[in-house]
Amino acid sequence: MRGRRHPPALACAVAALLAACAPLRPAPHLAPPAIAQAPPEALRGLRLIGTAALPHAMEFLGTTVGGISGIDHDPVQNQWVLLSDDRSALQPARFYTARLHYREDALEPPTLTGVLTLRQPDGQPFPSPREARRAGQACAEVPDPEAVRWLPGGRSLLWTSEGDFARGFAPALRENGADGAAVRQFALPSGFTPQPGKRGPRGNQSLEGLALSPDGRTAWIAMEAAWHQDGPVPTLQTPGGPLRITALDIASGQALRQIAYVPDAVPRARRLPWGPQLNGVSEILADGPDHLLVLERAYSAGAGFSARLYRIGTLAASDTLALDRLEPGNHVPAAKALVAEFPAPGLPAVDNLEGMAWGPPLPGGRRVIVFVSDDNFNPAQTTQFIAAEYLEPRGPP
Repeated sequence: MRGRRHPPALACAVAALLAACAPLRPAPHLAPPAIAQAPPEALRGLRLIGTAALPHAMEFLGTTVGGISGIDHDPVQNQWVLLSDDRSALQPARFYTARLHYREDALEPPTLTGVLTLRQPDGQPFPSPREARRAGQACAEVPDPEAVRWLPGGRSLLWTSEGDFARGFAPALRENGADGAAVRQFALPSGFTPQPGKRGPRGNQSLEGLALSPDGRTAWIAMEAAWHQDGPVPTLQTPGGPLRITALDIASGQALRQIAYVPDAVPRARRLPWGPQLNGVSEILADGPDHLLVLERAYSAGAGFSARLYRIGTLAASDTLALDRLEPGNHVPAAKALVAEFPAPGLPAVDNLEGMAWGPPLPGGRRVIVFVSDDNFNPAQTTQFIAAEYLEPRGPP
């Protein structure tokens, strides 16, 4: 309940209960897990700069800061955006603007500079679940914000919502102004709409990632997991079914092409007799015109969170846009090369990593990625920022 402080033991017990009741959303561990020894090459493609965190349930301009699921940097204004996945439950759906500074070997905690409410076309904030129930299922969507990117110039931004399946709303990609005002909603291909008979995207495992091409003309949107008809979610023994990553022309909104990506098996077994074991894509980021960085985030009850960063080529993968169902033999998924694993030497624990963005370069033009974690508004978790230098990719793809 908002505004009530819980002792650590009770907070951890609540966290365990949430993990058991809501297996599709990562939940915090009962106690700090022992971290398996990371391989020496765990950060082979990254050099850690530093980490920072925001206080839990930090109050800012009348809002509760947390649930940060998306992050991006606008080089024109030198301004960061932090997207909260609060489904208008605590305060209306919103994003924060911030300043964030790092040096060669240190990251400073971000300084929030503003908070903007995401608005619907009628100018109203998105409703809370309670308000939507009163309004009726047919006319009130509760958003589930997950990823965000500034459009060139920083006057507006794109953001994704995983959808509100209970009220009949599919996953969505929207553009809102820097002041929060609605600009437009993209018309996604029909396959993004959940269908009877377990077809289409899975609830709470849909539009999780968003990347913008370097020229600002193409948006890539990534599912967290495979559509029902395309395959299963990952298990400890097997990788997940192929999930879909779709390219859209920003000017027209037209879908250009789509590629398949196969997420890893769950990397670690849970250390409790019950609770989730999951892995899926939590964010993507453009690395030049023909490559994407793909962040896979995993959670196992009692063992905590982990993540892997991969680099994929988009040209060699076949176009799956016209395929109703992805099956072995009817498509070629994207090849992937491991960039980094978390935890890693110098970074003994990570939280629920859901966002990543390019930051201002270091001297000499060296590129930097900033990661952020979604604390689920849970006192047993943290809003964690990680800054790392991105080293030159080695080998395919």
